[in-house]
Amino acid sequence: MNITLCGGGSWGTAIARLLSNKGHNVNFYIRNKSVTEDIRKNKENIKYLPGAKFNNDINLTSNLYTVLDDIDIFVLAVPTSSAREILESIKGKISKKTIVVNLSKGIELETLERISEISAEVLKDNSFVALSGPSHAEEVGKDIPTTVVASSTDLKAAKIIQHEFSTSIFRIYTNPDLIGVEMGGALKNIIALAAGMNDGLGYGDNSKAALMTRGIYEMSKLGIAMGANPHTFNGLSGIGDLIVTCTSMHSRNRRAGILIGKGKSMNEACKEVGQVVEGVKTVKAAYKLSKLKSIEMPITNALYQVLYENYDPNKAVFDLMTRKNKDEIEQIFFE
Repeated sequence: MNITLCGGGSWGTAIARLLSNKGHNVNFYIRNKSVTEDIRKNKENIKYLPGAKFNNDINLTSNLYTVLDDIDIFVLAVPTSSAREILESIKGKISKKTIVVNLSKGIELETLERISEISAEVLKDNSFVALSGPSHAEEVGKDIPTTVVASSTDLKAAKIIQHEFSTSIFRIYTNPDLIGVEMGGALKNIIALAAGMNDGLGYGDNSKAALMTRGIYEMSKLGIAMGANPHTFNGLSGIGDLIVTCTSMHSRNRRAGILIGKGKSMNEACKEVGQVVEGVKTVKAAYKLSKLKSIEMPITNALYQVLYENYDPNKAVFDLMTRKNKDEIEQIFFE
C-alpha cells in the first residue's frame, strides 16, 4: 500500500520501519531536516531510535504536501497537542478513501477531545483507526514480539489496518470500542507518572502494585462515564499498556515521575527526559473531565496537586492512604 507517516519521533520511526520492512511504499515526513538527513545517510534515526535499521528504501521528506496524493493510509505519529494542526493541514489534500491511523495517546487539553473526535470534525469523510497497546518503540525497533489493538467505529478500516500492519513480530487485535481504547491509552500515562514518583520517593513494590490496581479502576470509572465498554480496560489498551508503562524505563512518563519524586519540578523533569511526556497534560485534561463528569479520581487529583499546585508528593501519598474507608468495588461498575 501507499502510506504516508507524519512524525519522526521514536514511535513514528518504529512504525515507519516496520511498514517499510514489510514492503509497503512508505513516505516518511519529518519536520526536523537533520533527522531526515540522518536516516537518509545512516538508515536509522540515531537521535530518537538508535540501532533500528531500515532494511528497505523509504521516501524521506520535509515537505508534507508532496506526499499526500494517492495514499491509502495516513499515519499520525505526533504529540497530541500537534494532532489538530496536522489534520487541518491535510484537509482537502487527501482522498476520502484514505484511512487515518493515530499512534499518539492523549486528550486535547483545550477541548478535552480525543483524537478521533478531532479527526471526525476536520476529516469527516475519512475512516479513523486508533492503534494502541503495550508497545515501546525501542522494542518494536529491535523486532521484539509486540501485540497491540486497532480500534475504529469502521470495522472494515480496523480490519485493513490489522492486515496491513501485522507482521511476525507485531500482532494486532481489533476492538470496536474506540472510546475505551483511546481513553485507556491516554489515562494510563497518568498512572505511569504516579508509578515513577513512587520509585523516586523510594517506596516499594507494594505501593506500586496498589497504584496500578487502583489506577486501572480509576481509568475505568472515567472511561465508563465517557461511554466506554468497561471490559476494554482489561485488555491491551488498558491493563496491558498500564503494566508496560508503569514498569519500564523506556516509559517517558515513568522516568519523568521518578525525577519529580526525587524533587525536580515538572518542567525540569520533562526537559531532562528530552521528549514529549504526554501524561503531564493528560493529568490536567483528566482532572477537568472528572469534574465535568462528577467522577472521583483520587490518584489523578493528587497528581494534579503535585504538578500544578506545587503540592508535596509525600503529603499527596499520605492523603491517598488516609482517605475515608470504602468498599473496593463501587456500584458505578455494576451500573
